[in-house]
Amino acid sequence: MLTVEKIGGTSMTKFHDVLNNIIVGKRSDFELYHRVFIVSAYSNVTDWLLEHKKSGRPGIYQLFIQNKNFNKALNEVLRKLLEINKSFRNINLDLAIAENFITNRIVQAKNYLNSFADVLATGYVNKHNILLAAREILASIGEAHSAFNSVNILENNGIASTFVDLCGFNDSEFLTIDERIHKSFSKIDYSKTIPVVTGYTKGTEGIMREFDRGYSEVTFSKIAVELKADEAIIHKEFHLSSADPNIVGIEKSIPVGYTNYNVADQLADIGMEAIHPKASKPLEMRDINIRIKNTFDPEHPGTVISKNYVGEKSKVEIISGTDKVIAIEVHDPSMVGEVGFDMHIMEIFDKYGVSYILKSTNANSITQVIWQKDLKKELLKELKEKYQEITVKEVALICVLGTNIAQPGILAKATTALAKNNINIESFSQSLKQVNMQFVIQRDQYKQGIIALNDTLCANS
Repeated sequence: MLTVEKIGGTSMTKFHDVLNNIIVGKRSDFELYHRVFIVSAYSNVTDWLLEHKKSGRPGIYQLFIQNKNFNKALNEVLRKLLEINKSFRNINLDLAIAENFITNRIVQAKNYLNSFADVLATGYVNKHNILLAAREILASIGEAHSAFNSVNILENNGIASTFVDLCGFNDSEFLTIDERIHKSFSKIDYSKTIPVVTGYTKGTEGIMREFDRGYSEVTFSKIAVELKADEAIIHKEFHLSSADPNIVGIEKSIPVGYTNYNVADQLADIGMEAIHPKASKPLEMRDINIRIKNTFDPEHPGTVISKNYVGEKSKVEIISGTDKVIAIEVHDPSMVGEVGFDMHIMEIFDKYGVSYILKSTNANSITQVIWQKDLKKELLKELKEKYQEITVKEVALICVLGTNIAQPGILAKATTALAKNNINIESFSQSLKQVNMQFVIQRDQYKQGIIALNDTLCANS
C-alpha cells in the first residue's frame, strides 16, 4: 500500500511532533516506507515571502512590485529561516549543512530578482509575466527550506530519505508540472526510502497562475494521481470537526468520521478548506480517498473523504461559516418576469472579477453574498447607476452541512435553534442536492449562531 501525505505548515513548524507522531510513531522498519510526504513551508514563511494570506500585509513580493529594497528584506527573511533551523537542533538537524542550503537558495533568488528588476527598468518587456515569475520563485523558497531540512533530520535519525526538489532552481528544463512530477518519481524505490517533496512545483504553465496559494495541495493531488496512491492523507493541526472548537469548545466539537467530496467543496466555498477544490477534483475522479488527520492526535483515525459516501442516518455533520462577508441586494421592480435580468447583473460582477457564495431571489430582488475583501467601489457604482435600489450590508454566513440531510425536520430544527437565540435569518439558500443549508445573519451574532446550531444539530445528536 502506497500513501501520499501532505503536512501543513503549522505541523511542519513542530517537526518534533511530525517525526514522533507521523513519520516514526509505532511503526516497524517495513512500515516506515511506502509513503511519500509533500511538505508546506513552515508557519508564516510564505507570508513573509509573498504577503500575509489573511491581512494582505506586504511581503518580499510586494516590495519587488513597488521597486523597494527587497534585497534587504530577503536578508531579514534569511535570518528568520536560520532561527527556525536552530529550533531543530535537538532532533539532529545539521545546522551547517542546512544553513548552506537555504543561504544559497536565497542568493539565487536575489540574483533572479535583481535580473528581473533590471529587465523591467528597460520598459521593453511584458511586466505581468515577469512579476508572475518573481512570485513563483519567491513562493518556492519556503517549501525547499522545509523539505531539505526534513530529509536532513530523517537521515541523521537513521531513516533513509530522498529530497525531491520540484522547484527547478538548478535546471532550465521546459517541463510542464505533470512532466516534472513524472520525471522526478520515475526511479524512486518506495520500499527503501521516504521521499520528502517540495509543495511547490515549477512548470511551464506556472502553478501559481491558476492556484496561487493553493499550490502545495495541487502538487499533493498531482503526485497522488501520478503514483496511483491507495490513499491521500492530509496532516493538519486540528480535526475536521462538527464546529470550530475555538467557538463551541473542544468538548462540543465532534470529529467527523466520514464525509464526501461534495461536502468538502461546500467547505472550500466558504474558506474552510479541507483541500483546495481544484486539487480535490483529480482525486475524486480517480476514486482516491482523502484522509484528514490531526498531527497531534495520531491515534485518531481522522476523517475519510470519499466520492460516494452518504451517511446511513440522516444527520448534520458540520456547522461552519464566516463573518467576513457582504450581502449585496439588487432591488428593481422591472425585474419581475424579465428573462435574463440576473444574467446582466452577473455580467457586472464578472467584469470586476467578483464571485458570489450565496444567491437568493424573489420577484423584484436578488441578494448575493460575497467576500468582503472582494468588494469594489467601482462594482457598487455601476450597480447603483443601472438599478433602482442597491443595499449593502456586513453580514455573517452560517452553513449546515451533511451528506444526508435531505429529510423533513432538519431545516425546522435549525431555524428554531436560531429563533430561540433571537437570531433573525436575513437570507437563506439551499439547492435540491440538500447538502448545505446557508443562513445569512447579522455579523455580531455569528459565534452565537454557530454555538446554537452545533448544540442543537450536532453535539446532542
